[in-house]
Amino acid sequence: MTTSNAPVSREQWLAARRALLKEEKALTLRLDALAEKRRALPPVEITAPYAFNEDGRALALRDLFGGRSQLLVYHFMYGPDWEEGCPSCSFWADGFDGMDVHLAARDIAFVVVSAAPWATLDAYRKRMGWRFRWVSSAGSTFNRDFGVSFSGEEIASGNADYNFAKKGFPSTEAPGASAFLCDGDRVLHTYSCYGRGLDILNGTYQWMDLAPRGRNEQDLPWPMARLRRRDQYGASQPAD
Repeated sequence: MTTSNAPVSREQWLAARRALLKEEKALTLRLDALAEKRRALPPVEITAPYAFNEDGRALALRDLFGGRSQLLVYHFMYGPDWEEGCPSCSFWADGFDGMDVHLAARDIAFVVVSAAPWATLDAYRKRMGWRFRWVSSAGSTFNRDFGVSFSGEEIASGNADYNFAKKGFPSTEAPGASAFLCDGDRVLHTYSCYGRGLDILNGTYQWMDLAPRGRNEQDLPWPMARLRRRDQYGASQPAD
């Protein structure tokens, strides 16, 4: 939706802005209440012996906490035999650098996890100029157990269970985010989100929503059709 091109007086604009502010404040309070409910979800103890690889080092899920009590994971779409990481996940990942120091100050670790081999992930991270921690879950059931990896048969049949429903998914890898708590000797899974639930984690999209034309995706064949990896803008764009 685009804004009207018909200008109004400053007084008219202020009246409209103040009316919208009431709605924004109501939404903020609603989001605060949802965050409380999110944190109140009952946790599930993780007992599976998940294994991760970071520069040749074998790590358990507990090791990803790095001595902190809370862990946030971004499930980045990067299949075992893919030549490049997913462009939309790359768009999200462009906003990850710089977060870790602020999260660490609140006793939170942040790690990106993908199914591709670690050397592949590291090479792509260097290409993109990222610094955040990225580990491989190759050979582990971690991605599948957390609903972001599917078999070819599930894709073909449309039975991939994504975002808590068997509604199918067009790829063997999917995006998501998960939260964990280290409670003594236990590791607890407290939350996961997928699909549009990841929207609030993309700062660039939130800024676009403030712009006069917003994301400007409504006339595209799919919402992110204009999206490119950060080093590929200028390449031919898909047809609108």
